[in-house]
This record gives sequence, C-alpha cells and structure tokens, in this order.
Amino acid sequence: MSKYFVDIAERTAATFGFAFLSAFSFSDLSTWHDAALGGAAAAATVVKSLFAGYLSAGESAGLGGK
Repeated sequence: MSKYFVDIAERTAATFGFAFLSAFSFSDLSTWHDAALGGAAAAATVVKSLFAGYLSAGESAGLGGK
C-alpha cells in the first residue's frame, strides 16, 4: 500500500477517534450512537485528503503539500 493511502487511513482514523471520544466523553453512555454519528464526520477527511492528493499529484494527503 502506498504512503499516500496509509496517510489517508491514519488521518481518517485519528479524526474519527477524536470526534467519537469528544462526543462520548461529554455525554452519557446511552449516546454512543450519537458519538458514532459525530465521528462519521471523519469521512470529510477522506474527501479532503483525496482533493489534496489531486492537487499534489498523489504525493501528500495534506493541503500543505510535501
């Protein structure tokens, strides 16, 4: 697997984890479904990373380039 796709997977997992934990830690245990939906915003990371890859010719998943 290329470094580009590993980078996208790492960014997406981190975004999901942070979003899930922040929603889960500030609400009661019955709202884990809401926390998972909030973590689904990590899908935006995939879109952003693919767009950044398009701009950098597949060299980086960040908008800052290399």
